[in-house]
Amino acid sequence: MSRQLFKSTLIVSSMTLISRLLGFVRDMLIARLFGVDLATDAFFVAFKIPNFLRRLFTEGAFSHAFVPLVAEYKEKDDQAALKQFINKSTGTLTVILLLITLVGVIAAPLLIVLLAPGFSWQGEQHDLAVQMLQITLPYLVFIGFTALAGSILNAHDKFVVSALTPVFLNVCMIATAAWLAPKMSEPVVALAWGVFIAGIVQVLFQLPALMRLGLLPKFKVDFQDTDIKRFLNLLVPSIFSVSVTQINLLLDTLVASFLTVGSVSWLYYSDRLVEFPVGILGLALGSVILPHLAKNNAAENSAAFSHTIDWGLRLGLLLGMPATLGLLLLAEPLLSTLFQYNEFSANDVMLSAQSLRAYAVGLLGYILIKVLVGGFTARQDMKTPVRYGIYAMVASLALNVLAIPLHHAGLALATSLGAFFNVGLLLYTLLKQQIYRPTAGWAVFAVRIVLANLTMSYVLYQWVQAEWWQHWTSGERVLHLILWVMIGIVTYSATLVLTGLRLRHLTVSHDRM
Repeated sequence: MSRQLFKSTLIVSSMTLISRLLGFVRDMLIARLFGVDLATDAFFVAFKIPNFLRRLFTEGAFSHAFVPLVAEYKEKDDQAALKQFINKSTGTLTVILLLITLVGVIAAPLLIVLLAPGFSWQGEQHDLAVQMLQITLPYLVFIGFTALAGSILNAHDKFVVSALTPVFLNVCMIATAAWLAPKMSEPVVALAWGVFIAGIVQVLFQLPALMRLGLLPKFKVDFQDTDIKRFLNLLVPSIFSVSVTQINLLLDTLVASFLTVGSVSWLYYSDRLVEFPVGILGLALGSVILPHLAKNNAAENSAAFSHTIDWGLRLGLLLGMPATLGLLLLAEPLLSTLFQYNEFSANDVMLSAQSLRAYAVGLLGYILIKVLVGGFTARQDMKTPVRYGIYAMVASLALNVLAIPLHHAGLALATSLGAFFNVGLLLYTLLKQQIYRPTAGWAVFAVRIVLANLTMSYVLYQWVQAEWWQHWTSGERVLHLILWVMIGIVTYSATLVLTGLRLRHLTVSHDRM
């Protein structure tokens, strides 16, 4: 089992890496062409809602409600019933999303006021944000179908297509920024049209894979079907339980709209860097582990269920901790290399680095949530993670107030601490209920990770000087950043090997790890 999990995680991580790299190209282009001003703040606020919905649907929430039900049909080996369930889910969900989109387009002015009340009512920035929100909101319908298709594929262990689909959002936004923006009176609006076009492309890309499985959905609306009711009842709490961090990020934007101009953009760029390892590792782990957990639960195999969680936690710690320290120690070099061109100044780098370090503190928490929530949702227990998510969100809001002296970085730090609070509650409950029973070898595993992280941190802290990046050309910045990232990876990996960790420890049965 561990070998298959490792292979699938590697595949999803690789596909996600492509998407994230293109995402950086996109953001570098946005920073170069549009800089940090009122218009870009307006776009990032308008983009928050469709991007938030994308994360909800394609990065876990939808799967946590849908995959366990698909696993039940697969366990019964009833293909006809599975196809009926998929058809009804598609039609019913489409109707719901169309209605939500229509309401959202009409209520866009109010949504912008709620999301960024610091934008003056009926001011130029507010009106621009409203216009772009109305263009991007139909993306919700497309991304809903994309998430459904991806969940069907993942439940059948077909991870490549669904993991590669997000690439097209970045491709379309890059294309519209480069080609359409110069032709428009307000260039930044081109980015909103890029989001709209991407939704259509992402849907079309997944259709051939569904056809090969013989599960291309047909639109059939049935709100009275028992399993559709179960699905919808699971979906709403699943959206909240998996996405508390994303909700906190929306709240960060709300508060940041009252702060210094540029605060929204600084938070956005720092969040994008944290999103890179969260996507590559957290999303991959969540996507791969959930179908296995659902299958183990349907087969009533509690030992395999616990082992799957244990494997996910180990891999999350193994890769999440060095990623956290890398972001903390290389914050300015990363931001300078990726974004410090034309309109994005050295001051923007410094201020974005403050919030990047604050978000990075919670990176490990964001990753482990992806693993731990699956331990509940795979058993169709949505109430527990929802309750803990509410506790974590309240804690983050309270910390926001306490962190006001830290300005935008304080908002990011509050979100990070809230994530760890959520992790603690989820892990404690799984242990208390003996759903998760840690396997042998955790003490030795933890010592190896701590030693490797300390060694890597010492090397980077002693030898990397952030001010170097201010005096180099863009090419020199890229080469030196790659060099030091590779030095960090080699140092970390070598220390792990010297302390006895081997690749087979991640791909063999858990009692030998």
